[in-house]
Amino acid sequence: MTKSDEDRGIILRIAQEPAADELLARSPLAALVGMLLDQQVPMEWAFAGPYALARRMGKDDLDAHEIAAYDPEAFTELFTAKPALHRYPGAMAKRVQQLCQFLVAQYDGDAGAVWSGAATGAELRRRLNALPGFGTQKAQIFLALLGKQFGVRPPGWREAAGPYGEAGSHRSVADITGPESLAEVRAHKQEAKRAAKAAKAAAKGR
Repeated sequence: MTKSDEDRGIILRIAQEPAADELLARSPLAALVGMLLDQQVPMEWAFAGPYALARRMGKDDLDAHEIAAYDPEAFTELFTAKPALHRYPGAMAKRVQQLCQFLVAQYDGDAGAVWSGAATGAELRRRLNALPGFGTQKAQIFLALLGKQFGVRPPGWREAAGPYGEAGSHRSVADITGPESLAEVRAHKQEAKRAAKAAKAAAKGR
């Protein structure tokens, strides 16, 4: 995600597409956008989105300044053109543009600065939580992703990431390193949904 990161040879297998994963590994903004899109669609579809968006913009990377200043209607068209980049392309186009506008205003468009200046895990979580579209859970998952796969590990990062920071877990995209772990994470999510549904039904029956 920075030159030093590239020197370490970070290899991701989140999108399950080599070109899309290569972009995620070298581009902080692409990683943030992928995390933003990871909502109500398969994880690999969400994280392949930044690469598809960059290609539609005729670029090999995403630029926060360019996206922030893009005509909103034209930017939405980039998402809605078939095949759509998300299940809710219009809403997600707006969120991505809002994210980039925030990054321009607060970090001069440098997505990596969100974590490069964080002294502690708690501070990093606060910074992530402040991003448009990043609630507490999404901030914790992305923090875990940074720590587990990008080597961004300020003191207390696992604690700040909550259960997603646990070593050996298979709870989120932070734990995906290939097809097998993707299947394990997906199974965990499905089990969590079933448990939540059962708890809700039990509560109604009281």
